[in-house]
Formats: sequence, C-alpha cells, structure tokens
Amino acid sequence: MAAQSARLLVYFLTAAWLAVENEYIALASTTLSLRLIHRFSDEAAKALKFSPSETNGSAGVSSWRKKSKDYYRVLLSNDLHRQKMKLGSHYQLLFPSQGSNTVSFGNDFGWLHYTWIDIGTPNVSFLVALDTGSDLLWVPCDCIQCAPLSGAYYSSLDIDLNEYNPSDSTTSKHLSCSHQLCESGPNCKSPKQQCPYNINYYTESTSSSGLLVEDMLNLASGSDNTSNTSVQAPVIIGCGMKQSGGYLDGVAPDGLLGLGLGEISVPSILAKAGLVRNSFSMCFNEDGSGRIFFGDLGLATQQSTSFLPLDGTYKTYIVGVEACCIGNSCLKLTSFRALIDSGASFTFLPDEVYEKTVNEFDRHVNATRSSFEGYPWKYCYKSSLQELPKVPSVTLMFPLNNSFVVHNPVFIINGSQGVDGFCLAIQPTDEDIGTIGQNYMTGYRMVFDRENLKLAWSRSNCQDLGDSKTMSVTSPPDGTPSNPLPTNEQQRTPGGHAVSPAVAGRAPAKPSAASTQLISSRFCLLRLLPELLLLLNIISAFKANTGIL
Repeated sequence: MAAQSARLLVYFLTAAWLAVENEYIALASTTLSLRLIHRFSDEAAKALKFSPSETNGSAGVSSWRKKSKDYYRVLLSNDLHRQKMKLGSHYQLLFPSQGSNTVSFGNDFGWLHYTWIDIGTPNVSFLVALDTGSDLLWVPCDCIQCAPLSGAYYSSLDIDLNEYNPSDSTTSKHLSCSHQLCESGPNCKSPKQQCPYNINYYTESTSSSGLLVEDMLNLASGSDNTSNTSVQAPVIIGCGMKQSGGYLDGVAPDGLLGLGLGEISVPSILAKAGLVRNSFSMCFNEDGSGRIFFGDLGLATQQSTSFLPLDGTYKTYIVGVEACCIGNSCLKLTSFRALIDSGASFTFLPDEVYEKTVNEFDRHVNATRSSFEGYPWKYCYKSSLQELPKVPSVTLMFPLNNSFVVHNPVFIINGSQGVDGFCLAIQPTDEDIGTIGQNYMTGYRMVFDRENLKLAWSRSNCQDLGDSKTMSVTSPPDGTPSNPLPTNEQQRTPGGHAVSPAVAGRAPAKPSAASTQLISSRFCLLRLLPELLLLLNIISAFKANTGIL
C-alpha cells in the first residue's frame, strides 16, 4: 500500500511540474503586444470622455479627426507641457525676489559679492554673501554675538541690516535632531530637540553657530516673457546666534548664502523640489555688479570641464587644471586641482605652481618690479604711465583644450595722479588644492552645472543672461563708493570655506544587466504563482488522503 501511495505521489508531482514547466515555456515564447491609440483619435476622445466643447464644439469627436486649428493648438500645448515635464522643473530660471543683481562693496564687506534675499512671512530682507565653497544659508538671528547691523557702521550702506527672528514668521518651523539634514543629530540629547549647527570655516577663528529652522525663501521667475511670478520655496536656514572671526569684522555681517553641493544648500533644495534644473549661474562684472540665476544651464557655445570627486565623493566644486599659461607659453608641471570658490576674494595656487607661474609672468612683463606697503601680493610693478601698461595674459588650460583666459589677472593700484602700479593678483598656498576666487571669474558667466557635474563658462557683460531683459530687478542700495584697496588683514586666507560631508542627490544610473535579469526573473515567478499554489494544494490533498506525508 505504501509503495502504491508513493508511486501515486510521484505521478502527481510529475504532472504538476509538467504543467508549471509548460506554462513557463509558453510564457517565454509569448510575444506581448499592445495596440497604440493616438491620444487625439475618436477612440481616445470617447474613452477619455471628452466633452463636445473639448472636441471642437457640437461636431464632437468626428471633427477632432479632421485636425482643425484647435487640434493643432491643443497638440502644441501638450507638447510644450510634456517638454516642461521632461525638463523636470516648474521654472526655467529663478532668482531672489528683489532681483537677480549682485554687488561687491569692496573692502567694507571683504571683497565678496552679495545679493538681497527675502526670508519668511512677512518677509525680511538680508544682504547675504554668495559662497560656492560652503552649503548652509545662515543669517544673524536671535543674536548673542553678531556683527553690527547699523548702516552707519558701513560706509557702503545707507540702510540698516536686519536680524531674523523665527517667531516673527508664520511659516517658520524648527528643525528637529531627527531630521535627515541635521548633521548634529547623533550628539543631541533627544530626537525632538531643535537641531544645532556649528560651522568652522578655514579662516582662523571664523565660525557661525546656532539652530536650524525651515522657512520660506521668496523668489521670482520671469522665464515666460511675462510679469515676474512670485515663488515661495521652503529652505533650511541657519539661525546664526553666534558668529566669530571675520564674520564680526565686516565679512558677511548679514549672513551667507551657501551654494555648494551639499543637500542642505539652496540650489540642492530647489532642484530636489522640482522648481528648477539642478544648475545655477553667477556672473561678475568689472564694475562690481553681477547676476545670479537658479536653474541656468548656460549657452550651447560655452566651454566646460568636469568636476572632480574628493575622497571618492562630489563634496564641492573642484576642477583639474592641466597647465598655467603666461602669454603664449604654457608651463610644464603646473597642473593642479582647484576649488571654484566665489567666497574667496582672490586666487591661490599651490606653492610649486605659484613659483613657476609668477616667475614666467615676471619674465614677460615690461615694467619695473616694486613693492607697495600694505598689499599682500609679492609680484608688484611700478607704472610711470597714467594708465595700466600692457601685461601678459594668464590662461588656465583644462582638459580637451578648454581654455579659461583670465580677463584681468592683475590688481590695479591707483594714486593721486592715476595708476601708480599693479600686482599679479595670485597668492601661494601650501595646500594641495588651489582656489580660483571671484577675481579670476570677472567677465564670465560661470555655470555650476550640478546635473552633469560640470563647470562651464562663457564671456559675458552680465546683462545678456537668458531672459534677463524681461526680468525686473531691484538694485542694491545706491551710493556704493569706489572700492577702497584691500589690506593684508582684510584678505581671506586660501580656501576660506566650509565643506559639508553631505553629497547632493544624483540621478540613479541605468540598471545593470544583472539587475534587469533579476527583475525579469521575479516577474516570471510572480506570473507562475497560480501554478505553484496549485501544486501545493495537490500535495496537501494527497497528504490528507494517504496520511503518508
């Protein structure tokens, strides 16, 4: 009897397996197909229940097929809508609600570029420094130790600067220690505690600390040749209760807008929210004016070079310079990595590259070497003319013969009778990574294409940026004096920036062949699930009838 039952079990199992195997083979040999229906066909209109008004009046769907002018109008409208969806952003460009203009106030404000931004509801205005070398947007807030905010303290301002108070904004929210962007979370006593922050910048004793909040950053868009559209974007803001070092001496007294690659930076948040493409541009003009646009990918004709990872991750905007060129001579062994840092007033080269570059410049310049008291640069020259004499060009060469010609490589020293002299505006650093500061970006539209991890540039007067002619902008306060000359104490040290370990989110790569096969296998298993359940039922029934399992 047991032998007979065993043979019966084998029969059932074999039959069940053959059924499953045949189903698998049939599935593998089956070609799946779908019938395509045009979205504006009669059938589509009926299936989607278009009303007569939506299908060209009382004629209904029959006239829809005749491709009337309304047909083409709707078709074009939908194409444009799909194009915007493809771009993955709501707006082509965004800029601060007071305008895209930026400005340098010279020595009063550390030779950095600033722009006015509006935060909170009701909004409060802040004059923030633009820093591609750091990530966090912070402003003076509930101050314990902040820089003076009285306009009378600064010769460049005729209005007072503001202090942020989160309790005065109806849209502010505390950021808890459990938030994914709270780096100090592990050190908090409770997950519900408000997230603290503390940024120590490279410059000695320069820092900002306080608490993180979320509030609205007021922006504007004018990308459709219409009046500007107001946009409110929730961003993370550092409530800077305590500053030190340079931040008490005129550098970013009213806050700093970090534009780095970290997830907490404003460009990262705007792109992640789908408001703009993951890119932004800044332009610096010779007169100290400039522009900033979020979402700007630049021109098709611009030159570019790839960003380089640091310790295997893309933490900040680092590029690889292949050679420094003076005039027509490109110097050997002058390759180096450089941080593109708008938060550094001037440019710094690693020691060995610096020596080769300045010596070659000195060999080509037709002027007498001199020194000027109080100026940090070593290679300075006396001028006997009232105007700047011709100086050799300085060019940075990037891979694929992409050249970056420095528009104005020297710093002019003016006297009572005109130009007294000039200095090559480069300083050495003992770091392996140099810094290309804003002085060497002058005359360029610099595009930080985070989407493609590239730095791009094109010559610009800062007035020809995309749709900027249709954008109404609000200028910073009038009465900005000519920039006074910097002193040793007022220069930023190389790499004056903070780098967040957070890395901006990147689009996932295409799935590998292995992952595609895994997905296909899982689909087949799911497709065969009914047959496998049938097999289990047969075994269970056999067990109940024979009692041998």
